[in-house]
Amino acid sequence: MKVIGLTGGIGSGKSLIRKWFESQGIPGFDSDVIGKKLLNSKLKSLIIEEFGSIFYDDNGTLDRFQLANLVFNNSEALERLNNIVHPAVANSFERFKKNNGSASFVIKEAAILFESGAYMNCDTTILVCAPKAQRIQRIINRDHITKEAIEARIKHQWSDNKKKLLSDYVIQNEYLEVGINEAKRIMKILIKNS
Repeated sequence: MKVIGLTGGIGSGKSLIRKWFESQGIPGFDSDVIGKKLLNSKLKSLIIEEFGSIFYDDNGTLDRFQLANLVFNNSEALERLNNIVHPAVANSFERFKKNNGSASFVIKEAAILFESGAYMNCDTTILVCAPKAQRIQRIINRDHITKEAIEARIKHQWSDNKKKLLSDYVIQNEYLEVGINEAKRIMKILIKNS
């Protein structure tokens, strides 16, 4: 089984590209979604131990925006959080691969695929790009957070130019139809080489 790493800056549309691959029968793993689920289950006690219970509401649900506000404005806190979350997500991905053992390849979506070094465990990498202003507007529309909060997150991600140096394929996703057409082209190559 080959692992196809899929990444891109916040708001680039990488999840839409992953979902397209899934619609074509390719198993997809969303590292960010799995991480969020783990923060509300297996990792909850570790987060409380590390950061305190203030990030969980009365129902025991994580206030992601409050935690994000802390870690994206404090690089030391971000590193502590990543040291808790990344190993747990990596274990979940190993289980995901076993559960999809008959697949020729799987898509692993991760926002910080390159920054975390996870790309080194991928056979191929795909970078999804979109203009920064468009990415910011997409996130404002989706998450209803401020431009400043988005800028703080972007600051902790590598630039597209830096990511391109490590990417096997680049999808320009300014327009969804163009992005999907690029994904189709890449999938044909992946199938041919699998």
